[in-house]
Amino acid sequence: MRIAPLLAAAAFAALAPAAIAQQGEEIRVLLAPELETTLVSPMLGRIRNVNVTLGSNVTKDCQEQAARVAMSQAELVGARENHEAKLRLQALQSAGEVEVNLAAAAVDKARAQLELSKVQAGQCSVLAPFNGRAVRIHVKAYQGVTAGQPLVELVSSGPFKLRLNVPSKWLAWLKPGTPFDVVIDETGRTYPARVTAINGRVDAASQSIELEARIDDKSGELVAGMSGAAQFKPPR
Repeated sequence: MRIAPLLAAAAFAALAPAAIAQQGEEIRVLLAPELETTLVSPMLGRIRNVNVTLGSNVTKDCQEQAARVAMSQAELVGARENHEAKLRLQALQSAGEVEVNLAAAAVDKARAQLELSKVQAGQCSVLAPFNGRAVRIHVKAYQGVTAGQPLVELVSSGPFKLRLNVPSKWLAWLKPGTPFDVVIDETGRTYPARVTAINGRVDAASQSIELEARIDDKSGELVAGMSGAAQFKPPR
């Protein structure tokens, strides 16, 4: 009379590990941008305009720096003319070698000052280092800023990384390149993903390990910070 229950129990015991591995507790995932940064002001100045479109620029008011470049160029022209005049006088034995050398040094100094002014003027435009989205704007148009002050926080527009923690016992079959599916809460859609990196240390308290993965999204509807659930299919 007990044979059938025993067989049923044995069958359940054989299937239970696979069922638990496939279902288990929900594995939550978080979408993180591939790149993110905060643009800061490289100099003291005043914001002229703030653009927050894809691949946008943050531009400063460069009138003062442009004037310094023009002044440095004029000083360089004057120094060169003076040096040439000293060379002509030296040929006529009306100027000594010291005067000629001092005039040449003045030319070098004016040239260096012009290069410095150009570098400072070049810092007036703060360019986005990659295509992405502005997630936080710290300044407004016509606002004064100091060197090192945060301007705009940017995140790349894709592809996105996934961060998740899975049971450490999954290391028996989980490898970089392992495919899985992700259901994103905000869109309600399922996307294919693939493991790209596995942490080198197991969390002893939770007996879990951190993973990074890459999600495949060609629709462009995903945004950094979205979350969802990972669906793995462990081998039986």
